[in-house]
Amino acid sequence: MENLEEKLMSKKKPSFPINDLLHKYLQHYNRNTKIPVFYDDLLRFSGSIVVYDRNDEDTLWVRCYYPDYERDDIDNSLKKVYLLLHSDGKADRLDFLSIDAIDYCTFGNSKPFRIKIRNVLNDNFTYFYVKKADASRIYGLDFEHILSPHRINFLVYKDTLIEEHIAGIPGDVFIKEELDKCDNLAKNQIAKEFVKFNERCTLRLLGDMRSYNYVVIPTHDFDHVNYRIRAIDFDQQNYEGSLKVYRPQFFKENYKMVMLVADRLEESSIEQYRNEERSQVAKRLITSQRRFRTLIRCMIKDHVSKPENVKQLRKELVDFTKDVKFKRAKTMGNILKTALDFVKRNYLEDERYQ
Repeated sequence: MENLEEKLMSKKKPSFPINDLLHKYLQHYNRNTKIPVFYDDLLRFSGSIVVYDRNDEDTLWVRCYYPDYERDDIDNSLKKVYLLLHSDGKADRLDFLSIDAIDYCTFGNSKPFRIKIRNVLNDNFTYFYVKKADASRIYGLDFEHILSPHRINFLVYKDTLIEEHIAGIPGDVFIKEELDKCDNLAKNQIAKEFVKFNERCTLRLLGDMRSYNYVVIPTHDFDHVNYRIRAIDFDQQNYEGSLKVYRPQFFKENYKMVMLVADRLEESSIEQYRNEERSQVAKRLITSQRRFRTLIRCMIKDHVSKPENVKQLRKELVDFTKDVKFKRAKTMGNILKTALDFVKRNYLEDERYQ
């Protein structure tokens, strides 16, 4: 397990602008819309207090306060954003909504604002996020929409990104507080899901899946509970040069999950679940190939990493897959296309010989 202690990521990832080609893609698939508030507008808060969790620990979020003359406008604008994200955007529904809190995260790349919005008629509430738009994150969000079993709802306007909240138990909280309480059946299932999640991240080259960047979602089904693991952070889509960054098993924060897999699953079962996930990704590629081709063309012509990272990842993937086609990849978009072509080709060849 010494690999889990290896430092996989070094410097903070820069933000990349959205180019014209990606803007056109977002417009075509209804991701682009005019919104009444920008990320920079929310930065004009006049004060803040630390937000603590139920154990009185600092969450690294601060609750923001705005001058009275600005707060009404900000609240109304955020309500309109919520309606655009989840409904038809009609203003006649604003009276039923209340902005209960605007929190700002001081940790991580995207420095998001988290908006708590409540329906005043029944007290149901949810969250959404306002972030600085970053091209690599948007690629990550849309590849998640295409290639994972989950759908993602987000909107982009100029340099502002609006993202829905993904509900679930944060991975670090689940590992610390819930995992040991699970029975044997649940632990077996969680081990299986971590194998599949690990494989999916590797195939689509989504990096930095430390335990606080994914959630565990329990779902009650008759006499047992099903568990799913879902990514919630997409900043590290195809940026780092080390292949290990795209494999959650190599982060020390996931050590207990890795040990769970080792203790609970035979090697043959691990390989079976990896094959299942590769097959599912290949099927999603085939059924969404028009949208995928359009998006990957944008990424191929874009630059969302450093040349040395592209060179390193290209070499490591040649060593890992023995596929020399990676040698021709000039951008991260080329690398991702080659990786997913490799997955699809192997799936179709397996089907042919069955």
